Amino acid sequence: MNTLLKKMMVALLALGIGQAVWADDVPDLQKILRIAEQGYVPAQYILGMMYDNGQGVRQDYAEAVKWYRKAAEQGYAQAQYNLGVMYDQGQGVRQDYAQAVQWYRKAAEQGNAKAQYNLGVAYKKGEGVRQDDAQAVQWYRKAAEQGLAEAQLYLGVMYDNGRGVRQDYAQAMQWYRQAAEQGDAHAQLALGLRYATGQGVRQDIVIAKEWVGKACDNGIQLGCDAYRELNQAGY
Repeated sequence: MNTLLKKMMVALLALGIGQAVWADDVPDLQKILRIAEQGYVPAQYILGMMYDNGQGVRQDYAEAVKWYRKAAEQGYAQAQYNLGVMYDQGQGVRQDYAQAVQWYRKAAEQGNAKAQYNLGVAYKKGEGVRQDDAQAVQWYRKAAEQGLAEAQLYLGVMYDNGRGVRQDYAQAMQWYRQAAEQGDAHAQLALGLRYATGQGVRQDIVIAKEWVGKACDNGIQLGCDAYRELNQAGY
């Protein structure tokens, strides 16, 4: 079962709101449904997750949207983010980037890092909003500062390319490093290539091989190619 769903169930039990019946590690639907219909927001969110992931119920994106919406309209940030994802991907609703942005923004303004990142992506692509690199950077940064590796990677890319910020290879390296140290394979590749070329950092082929090797180990073919080329060059 999804770890977050387990934690939410524990929270419900701790509040004495209901007794969960576990069958194959899935909470009893009727008990959660009754609590959700009484307006308890975490239960509404749990139901949305259950329908979204097909846990304990037949997967039904429309039902997931219904319950996410109930929780989202009461200000529950994670439900707002998930509802944004449903609109973004067209699951259970007609795909609507503007609606996705609306819900991402509500969650992002409450500090939800994934929503902040997705809002940055929307501004970068111009999906649901007018394309704006500076706004993309702003939201990437908020998520990156909370430690979200994807946001750290793409904030590095923005610095690398001078999009929405003044080009700054040293800043790009700083953000690539933070993402790479969390295991982001694309950041590991970017970091390794910068060490190989000496862009934004003093050239160091040993460190370059270390990072492109990590990227290779994490499934990035370009990392494998770079590692092989460095070996063939005698490094």
